[in-house]
Amino acid sequence: MMTIWNKLSAQAEAVRNRPLLELFEIEARAGSFSAEAGGLLFDYSKTNIDAETRDLLIALAEERGVAARREAMFTGAKINETEGRAVLHTALRNLDGSVLVDGADVMPAVRETHARMVAFAHDLRAGRFTGQGGAITDVVNIGIGGSDLGPAMAVLALAPYHDGPRCHFVSNVDGAHIHDILAGLNPATTLVIVASKTFTTIETMTNAETARRWMATKVSDPAAQFAALSTAGDKTAAFGIDPSRVFGFEDWVGGRYSMWGPIGLSLMLAVGPETFDRMLAGAAAMDRHFRTAPFAQNLPVLLALVGIWHNQFCGYATRAVLPYEQRLARLPAYLQQLEMESNGKRVSMDGADLSYHSGPVVWGEPGTNGQHAFYQLIHQGTRVIPCEFMVGAEGHEPDLAHQHLLLVANCLAQSEALMRGRSLDEAREIMRAKGLEGAELERQARHRVFPGSRPSTTLLYPKLTPETFGAIVALYEHRVFVEGVILGINSFDQWGVELGKELALALAPVLDGSSDGAGKDGSTLRLAARFRAAQGG
Repeated sequence: MMTIWNKLSAQAEAVRNRPLLELFEIEARAGSFSAEAGGLLFDYSKTNIDAETRDLLIALAEERGVAARREAMFTGAKINETEGRAVLHTALRNLDGSVLVDGADVMPAVRETHARMVAFAHDLRAGRFTGQGGAITDVVNIGIGGSDLGPAMAVLALAPYHDGPRCHFVSNVDGAHIHDILAGLNPATTLVIVASKTFTTIETMTNAETARRWMATKVSDPAAQFAALSTAGDKTAAFGIDPSRVFGFEDWVGGRYSMWGPIGLSLMLAVGPETFDRMLAGAAAMDRHFRTAPFAQNLPVLLALVGIWHNQFCGYATRAVLPYEQRLARLPAYLQQLEMESNGKRVSMDGADLSYHSGPVVWGEPGTNGQHAFYQLIHQGTRVIPCEFMVGAEGHEPDLAHQHLLLVANCLAQSEALMRGRSLDEAREIMRAKGLEGAELERQARHRVFPGSRPSTTLLYPKLTPETFGAIVALYEHRVFVEGVILGINSFDQWGVELGKELALALAPVLDGSSDGAGKDGSTLRLAARFRAAQGG
């Protein structure tokens, strides 16, 4: 008897060469293969998923226990089994009710930390908290990974709502990054936020020390203009940061899921607590939809099932995220971490090797820029790359509505072109109209053929408001969760980042010449020697 997985594999093979346009011969294809929630319309009709395939995919999600695992997450069960932790980033944006972890309600502490953030934001924005040279004009967030990508993306996404201090983000340990950020700022009117749960992240703490030295050139008490997003109270105190400006979060909030709480402080300072809470409300609304909607109308589930179909069954190893919204320029990088750190695993929950591929390579850029860069490969390259378009029906600049119309036209045209393609006969007619004939006509025509039947989805939203932005990010968070459950992996640990960090610490003495690097390979030793020679050592 064939399993659901085997049936889907057979289905993928059977429809591999089916033209996508054929599917639109079925009446109401677009309406039947789309779903809506909270003003978001998710259209997956331009994929090779038909009714039979969708039924099988939903059956797979049911078989793999997505519903039970989902409820376990929302109710505080320790579904991060390799670390023995709950997964409750959803609690940071749903400030009502209660959630028990080890028999204790975690929500009073969540609400208390949120209230402290709100009070601090109001004080800074109103000028009651100042720098040693006057009102705070700039905020520098120092973090890395989830402590950087989330707030950096969100600050850009919600730029129309900024009415507070300017925000800047430092992540790379490369000294050029912090140098270039600090170069244009005034230490006396700058707040530095150090985002590190343990206050030991080497890149973050190295940059924090650099920022403190920079601050000390102009102010007498540098630590008075620092805040910390950390649970390590002893270390933040040793750094000199007053406990009133230390905002902690629990171990059940993973870094890449953390912008809803203290890691989002820079965003709250920029846009204000009320706008920040609107973002939380949009995410919470998506949480409710994900928790209650049937799978066939559930946006995160459907987005995940499309991803599973393309990657695990069709064999498409990569997907492009293409927001036609300049203010979502950092979203592809954010989703790259969210997906690839979460689902880039090689073993199942019980430690057994996976018998199929795990998460895909995720990448992208905003449209229309990407059209003049990598769309050539997407349209005419030899590999199929599923595309995930997203676009707002309305922009924030009414006087530039004509440009927004052009933007949306480009977005819809690209998904249509990927599906429709251009046949050799059509290309020949184009060349014939240009006056070509014979062998030259044939040669030129072949360069203008588009294979077509290349899959894409489109997420259409009314306008990039705080609520909409929160819903979009939560949608993708839950998509990653569903994919992880179906694949049988732990989406909430990240052991793959550890080995390189350990080796980097061991290499530092080799690079400064205090160790001979015994046990290191020849390549690494030769590169280290060349580095020391370049340094004059």
